[in-house]
Amino acid sequence: MDAVAELDSESGSHGPRRVGLLYDERMCSHYTPNNDYHPENPDRIRFIWKKLQDAGVTERCVVLDAKEAEDRYLLSVHSKLHVNLIKHISSKLFDSRRNRIAAKLNSIYFNEGSSEAAYLAAGSVVEVVDKVARRELNSAVAIVRPPGHHAEHNEAMGFCLFNNVAIASSYLLDERPELGVKKVLIVDWDVHHGNGTQKMFWKDSRVLFFSVHRHEFGSFYPANDDGFYTMIGDGPGAGFTINVPWENGRCGDADYLAVWDHILVPVAKKFNPDIIIVSAGFDAAVGDPLGGCRVTPYGYSVMLKKLMNFAQGSLEAYPFESTWRVIQQVREQLSPFWPALASKLPKNLICQVAPPPITLISSSDSETEDDKGPKIAENLEKLVQSVIEPLSKLNVDVDTLDKPTSAGYSWRSELSNIFIWYASYGSNMWKSRFLCYIAGGKVEGMQLQCSGAMDTNPPKEILWITFPCRLFFGRDSSYTWGPGGVAFIDPERNHEDNTYMCLYRISLEQFNDLLLLENGLSYNVGSPLFDATALNDTTSKEFNSQEVIKDGWYGNVVYLGKEQNIPILAMTCSRSNIESFKSGKLPLRAPSKAYAKTLTRGLVEGEQLSEAEAIAYIDAAAAKPL
Repeated sequence: MDAVAELDSESGSHGPRRVGLLYDERMCSHYTPNNDYHPENPDRIRFIWKKLQDAGVTERCVVLDAKEAEDRYLLSVHSKLHVNLIKHISSKLFDSRRNRIAAKLNSIYFNEGSSEAAYLAAGSVVEVVDKVARRELNSAVAIVRPPGHHAEHNEAMGFCLFNNVAIASSYLLDERPELGVKKVLIVDWDVHHGNGTQKMFWKDSRVLFFSVHRHEFGSFYPANDDGFYTMIGDGPGAGFTINVPWENGRCGDADYLAVWDHILVPVAKKFNPDIIIVSAGFDAAVGDPLGGCRVTPYGYSVMLKKLMNFAQGSLEAYPFESTWRVIQQVREQLSPFWPALASKLPKNLICQVAPPPITLISSSDSETEDDKGPKIAENLEKLVQSVIEPLSKLNVDVDTLDKPTSAGYSWRSELSNIFIWYASYGSNMWKSRFLCYIAGGKVEGMQLQCSGAMDTNPPKEILWITFPCRLFFGRDSSYTWGPGGVAFIDPERNHEDNTYMCLYRISLEQFNDLLLLENGLSYNVGSPLFDATALNDTTSKEFNSQEVIKDGWYGNVVYLGKEQNIPILAMTCSRSNIESFKSGKLPLRAPSKAYAKTLTRGLVEGEQLSEAEAIAYIDAAAAKPL
């Protein structure tokens, strides 16, 4: 759901609430040129609409018709060059160069249906805000795609073609003065910073733009400083841009609601908007494979309820210490513009913190953003169901809603009592590096902090052994180690090679978390990737393998036998990737010095080889053809 519009509660009508819903299947005509998988795909809105229908929500709302945006409304925030490009990109004139144009942009694709979908998305958001501003509706939801908040004045980016919310806001302020909307509050709770929306109202005091997002000091998409808390607007708009940049992943209900209570709500009360528009990306939801945050359906419902009522009062849960730090920084930065933020937060409040966060960001030897895509589809329907569920109730009562339960995590309890040997042949041979996967943190040479497992208990036992299989190094670079290859094994018995492996005795639950983290996924999932049944199936024969994450860098689980009657499991790339490495389609690369040093430390501290022998072992593996 790209946008929600909500009238200030004091301006709305009394009696039964009228809620609008807008969806149009034509927006699903925008997809990748060869219909390859992409995280921004038609199912994103199809699933939402189906869940709303199944829950009977559509029968209780006013269903609106989609409309294409007029060029004059688009031109209020976009350049003529950009509008003309999106308008004609799907025409036959662009058939031969459409893909080349997309390739020059940041995370964008085009096809024959892109123009119509983009015009419908922007026009639909305009339609819902118009209905709310005219008081025909109390609030409305536009279920649209392509999304919009990354799109800038002259450029499409981050899956976004037109900036739908910015167009709708400008429409109310500049094109329809008779509707009486003089001040707009835009709340962007998407997990990514709304860079495009921010820039469009940077100097405009009529729009209060608020964005809460993963930032991690500029390393999280869109990977710049635009979303830092010091970015507050300029000129007449100084103080009317509010950025709350998370320093880490795993932020959940308590963190978001603390920001609502101590930043957004106090400022919104003083700003007193005529209408509220929410850029409602739900990728901060618990279980989202890319977002890495933990907002529950209950949390979203309370956030929305607080916006409708400008109410305060958090959950009985504590935010991270880093959340309080960010809140205080934002309040200090904005207090000259908003006196309501000038007072110091009580010490007895900010001392209430959750355990230190574990940063959910590229902790693996492998992970790149492009490699995450195919995993999203598997969890999308469950995620959408969890997000849509509160809408089936519509009249949200904060005091009576059930709090989220841990029922979806029962598999963890089951797998915590099953033990395996995890066989590491790469950087995890160094115990200090491996423990970063368990408890979080980073070691020398790592460019990014590693997240930890849900179960932070150290391994029960550590052993060393060699296996008759081929070690090699591939890929051009990784987020964690930078340029250079990382370690893989060819999952076939080969008596010409012997690969050193450090065995850690851990639970099958912890092994699942390693799988998720090595492949850049959030571990807030409702079912394991590799359960007891998969373990039994795989352990029928040595060197059996099972691909549990399609095309993941380390998505292939390999059974290497038993030690002390406990199964030994390794993870590597898929058989198809092995063939791609052999053919040259995927690059073989020697490891970086920092990465190679971790392998050397593991082998030396594990008393397997001397330093000189370890270096020679690594160099030989990197030099030998696959």
